Order: sequence, then C-alpha cells, then structure tokens
Amino acid sequence: MNQRKVLSLEDRIPKIKEHRKRKANRRLIFLIFLFFLLIMLVIYFQSPLSHVNDITVQGNESVPDQLIIDKSGLKKGANIWKLDKKKVIQKLENHEEVKHAKVKIGFPNTVKLQIQEYETIAYVSTGTDFHPILENGLIVKNSLEGAVPVNAPILSNFNEDKILENMARELKELPPEIVNIISEVHYTPKNTDKYHITLFMNDGFEVSATILTFSEKMVHYPSIVSQLDPKVKGVIDMEVGSFFKAYETKE
Repeated sequence: MNQRKVLSLEDRIPKIKEHRKRKANRRLIFLIFLFFLLIMLVIYFQSPLSHVNDITVQGNESVPDQLIIDKSGLKKGANIWKLDKKKVIQKLENHEEVKHAKVKIGFPNTVKLQIQEYETIAYVSTGTDFHPILENGLIVKNSLEGAVPVNAPILSNFNEDKILENMARELKELPPEIVNIISEVHYTPKNTDKYHITLFMNDGFEVSATILTFSEKMVHYPSIVSQLDPKVKGVIDMEVGSFFKAYETKE
C-alpha cells in the first residue's frame, strides 16, 4: 500500500503566504482601478465632455433642422445625462408635421433626433402657390412657395376641415401607382352629395366620385380604363355604380 506524502506545516506555510499575496495584489489592483475610474467619472461629469456639444437631426424632409432643434428645447452646454428623453419626444411630436420622434445619445456629447414626418399625399393650390397636404389632412402653409409639385394630385376648392381630412384619408388608402396618375381633384359638392369630387386624370379621363367611397371605387380605375377606347375621352362615373359617358363631339 502506497504511503501518501505528508507535507509538514513548515512546507505549507510558504505556499499559503504566496496564495494570500497574490490574492491581496489582485484586490489592490481592483481597488486602484476603481479609484481611478471614479476619478475619471468625476472629471468627466465636471468637464465640458458631459455637456451637449452637438445636436443632429435625421429623417426630416420638410421640417428644417433648426426648427426641430428649437422645438426639442435642447441647448448646447446642457448636461447630457440630465436630458429627459420622454419630454423631448413629447415636444417634438406636438409639432403638427412630426408623426414620431426618437432621441439617442451618442458618446461623448452628441444628441441625435430621429424624425418621422407625416407623409405628403397631395398639394393644395392657392392660385399662385402650392402647399403640401399631409396624411392627417393638415395643409403646410410655409412650404413650397412658388414650387410646382411632381407626382402628386393637386386639390382645389378644399377648406382645411373634415372634408379635407376625409379626402386625405381616402388618398392614403390608395396604392401609390393610382395616386400618381391623378392630376387634379376638385371639390364640387352637390345638393344631393356634399362629398362630391371631380378628378382629372393624367391619361385624359375625368372621374365623378364621392369622397365617402373614393378609395373603394378608385382602386378599380385601371381595370375600368383597360376596357375603354383610349382615343375616346369622357367621364367615368363612380358615384353609385361605374359607367362611362364620352364627351360630346361635333361632326
């Protein structure tokens, strides 16, 4: 039977001392690291590095960067870690053209404002200028002065009310390929239908419709036109059913 080697106390003491020494060294290194980390944090929070130095805006197309920054209430020099993100987002989303907003902090002292605007689905004509109409029915009156809109319908005779909101909602429901072939939408109410509209299409046809069923009926426009003679223009009536009446021509 093998006899186990028995270490004497004198042999074990150096190893115990070495183990304790290594353990103490590791603890000392950790405490030194923690000490310097705390010092660096104190210096950082007291230095300009912890203050907002740069504010960037992303995702906006219609609303100017500076207007977004002004609406956010952010100021350069403010403590970046005291920034209330929820409050900033609320201020940004209170702007009528902003649908959603996000706030991100970029190290060491940059604040990023990410904006999603309401989509522009049409333009309203004021006679000389064109103003965007957003998907929520809002007319943006401080944009596109003197500019001519492209690939979007022009709305005429509409007021900024529920009628316009309904019209904007119906346009929003349509596929983009159909919206893009609408040239003009005129609000032409009747005694029997206060929601009546007249459309002039890019392909030369005219459409008589009602806002109440506009998107439901207009989605079938390509199918209806495909059955008509492209050389014979006229009015496609979509108020109740769907039928075509050619323009009167002289012999």
